[in-house]
Amino acid sequence: MSLFDTDRSSERTPVTLVTGFLGAGKTTLINRLLSQPGMERSLVIVNEFGSIALDHLFIESRDTDLVMLSSGCICCTVRGDLELTLRDMAARRQDGDLPPFDRVLIETTGLADPAPIAALFFSHPMVMHDFRLDRIVTLVDAVNGARQLDDQAEATAQVAIADIVVMTKTDIAPAEVAADLDIRLRRLAPGARRERALAGDIPPEFLFGGTGHRLAPVEDTAAAGHASRCDDPACDHPEHGSRHGSGIRAVTIVHDRPLPWDLLNFWFRGVRATWSDGLLRMKGLLAVEEEPGPLVVHGIHATFHPPVALAEWPDEDRRTRIVLILKGIDPAEVVASFHDAVNRPLTVP
Repeated sequence: MSLFDTDRSSERTPVTLVTGFLGAGKTTLINRLLSQPGMERSLVIVNEFGSIALDHLFIESRDTDLVMLSSGCICCTVRGDLELTLRDMAARRQDGDLPPFDRVLIETTGLADPAPIAALFFSHPMVMHDFRLDRIVTLVDAVNGARQLDDQAEATAQVAIADIVVMTKTDIAPAEVAADLDIRLRRLAPGARRERALAGDIPPEFLFGGTGHRLAPVEDTAAAGHASRCDDPACDHPEHGSRHGSGIRAVTIVHDRPLPWDLLNFWFRGVRATWSDGLLRMKGLLAVEEEPGPLVVHGIHATFHPPVALAEWPDEDRRTRIVLILKGIDPAEVVASFHDAVNRPLTVP
């Protein structure tokens, strides 16, 4: 019998966080999604700046199942209001005061840092009871995306933390510009799946319907093999990792054999204690001794979600895969600490 929490994903309402820099097409994408069959039972939370008084912070429309968060950015001034809104929506749904909804879409402002929002779903018991963060979807404008990544730290953070990166406006961007941007996005978010959407037109199944546990195949992420084979994961080889954007770096650690949980837990505690300030996101599937399926782990800064045991692997790859998005941290130090931990006997309980 597993000592870890079992997967309760199907019992909690999935939440998709839709982010992206100003003008990337978030509202267009959501509008097109909501027009698709099967998307009727969706609750949409939109955050934008406005002049509405704080006393009227929440404007609800039951006709469209829309909640508006105004007068601030969801990642900072109204993050507490998002927590209260989610709890209120769950209570009202249970009492029958709100039409049933099967999913939640949260659209952030273009200047939002998604990390504090995502952390809410890993750290707040009342929110975690009813909701799970399923996907972070980041939209990137093919025309202006490269310049935004160069100039705006928020744009880089939005891409780095994504589970799915959707490039928009490829119909009006030069083909070579879109191709170069795609390479850059792959390096910055090696654990993310990449899609393209014109005028917000993307099938819902590309963004929804998963458990939130699947990582991009290792073969699709240049940084993955890099972390396994190269002695210096901070090197400048163009196929290795990313040096783009405000000191944000992505690295994937891959390990072939199952490991003791005590050893992995000791390493995670060290990562949290040493690098939590610069750990934008950590997610992984762990091959653990005596566990039939993988353990799923998530973390943002110092907030690490309790590991969840899956009954079976979500794909054919049975290796441990850990994706870390780091800011201001040398990936070589983190990778070295992992290899040091797994290659010597565990002496600390």
